[in-house]
Amino acid sequence: MKKFFFVILVMSLVAPVNAALPASVNPRNITFPPLHFQVPKTERIVLANGMIVHLLEDHELPVVSITAYIGTGTVYEPDGKAGLAGLTGTVMRSGGTAGLSPEQIDDELEFMASTVESSIGGDAGNASMSCLRKNLDSSLRIFSQVLMSPAFRPDRVDLARKQAIEVLRRENDNPKEVADRELNKAIYRGSPLGRYPTKESISAITREDLVEFHNKYYHPNNIILSVSGDIGRSEIIEKLNRAFAGWQKEAVAFPPVAVPDGNIKPAVFLVKKDVNQSVIRMGHLGVDKNNPDIYALKVMNFILGGGGFESKLMSEVRTRQGLAYNVESDFAIGRRFPGDFIAETETKAESTAKTISLMERIIAGMTKNPVTDKEIRQAKDSIINSFIFGFASSASVANQRAMLEYYGYREGYLENYRENISRVTREDVLRVARKYLRPEAMILVVVGDDAKFDRPLSVFGKVDEIKLNGSGQPAEQGH
Repeated sequence: MKKFFFVILVMSLVAPVNAALPASVNPRNITFPPLHFQVPKTERIVLANGMIVHLLEDHELPVVSITAYIGTGTVYEPDGKAGLAGLTGTVMRSGGTAGLSPEQIDDELEFMASTVESSIGGDAGNASMSCLRKNLDSSLRIFSQVLMSPAFRPDRVDLARKQAIEVLRRENDNPKEVADRELNKAIYRGSPLGRYPTKESISAITREDLVEFHNKYYHPNNIILSVSGDIGRSEIIEKLNRAFAGWQKEAVAFPPVAVPDGNIKPAVFLVKKDVNQSVIRMGHLGVDKNNPDIYALKVMNFILGGGGFESKLMSEVRTRQGLAYNVESDFAIGRRFPGDFIAETETKAESTAKTISLMERIIAGMTKNPVTDKEIRQAKDSIINSFIFGFASSASVANQRAMLEYYGYREGYLENYRENISRVTREDVLRVARKYLRPEAMILVVVGDDAKFDRPLSVFGKVDEIKLNGSGQPAEQGH
């Protein structure tokens, strides 16, 4: 796989430069032939127990990688048990299995130089393994037991619970984490998407809760595997069938997930913290992957704040005004639920209001004036040319294919991606900016020392203070 990309890059980039060129040639004017890249495909296999496998053989190195995507997530946690999914994902790996103690798992994996990991995020569970080809059977045995029969040893559950509470205790020490958390809570208010664990919710979680959560979602027909490396089709089918023998299909009932209704309302939140630099976050609810405007939104955001030094936010806030080291925006496309639009930066306390005003003016400007031909050309070229780097290894290819199916992307999404980006016009960018950017209704969160601000935050609207209680719990928003 690596040789494949090396040859492509050498042929398309290096060869033209090696030709004899006059000394007067300006490197900025050198042109290259189009790079033709065919998106790699995996072989899709369905095992007898309902588990879906995306396989990509790669015999260059004697290594095998497997990643499991499990239909679960923190959005499905019961009320009052925020943090349950994260603990379940952690202790599945750290708490041993029905046949192996935690110590035995650690020792065996270390001896083989193999890895097995497990976690649960917002809208997916994840388990992964990597090993040398010769250690596949032993590594797969541990991996399958972690998925099928975690023991959730009580002392490891207690340790994970204490570690989670300690993380909460330290969370408020990081102004950036505080700002990110509070903006997300405000955007997704009333939804599990904006719910965070507390000391109380973590303390209320029992070992039985972990067992029940695992039993509810971990079934072979609720799992998609990506498999890549030095393994053939018939061999991996035989090994997977043996490793997961006896694991039966079972219907999975997903509880409904409340999402914000899209009625965007402006708000201003202040978190007082004795720091010299203000952390600024602003944004609002966005769209999901089924929205037909996602490609125009990607180009629009690249021009606004996602394109590094060439973006409007960076060019003005950092380069011209010198107000921040970094400033950016992200119009995140939600995969199962609506994503969000966020613009962020950090600046010295004395320039807080000036920086906020400038960012708001730049964002509003995207809805008023069309972008230039140069801006849209640079944005589309950069997005299209960087597409190839998402396929730098066989594991990344297999993972992409598995994730696309897990999240229900339309057939041909990858194959048509570059063409869909190339079709975006200046008119499309202005249209989606006007339709989806809401500069007049953004939620603003600032973490900093308001006594040093150049102007009070009240110039941006009614200010609600978020008080940090310092006891290991998330902040509480006051009204």
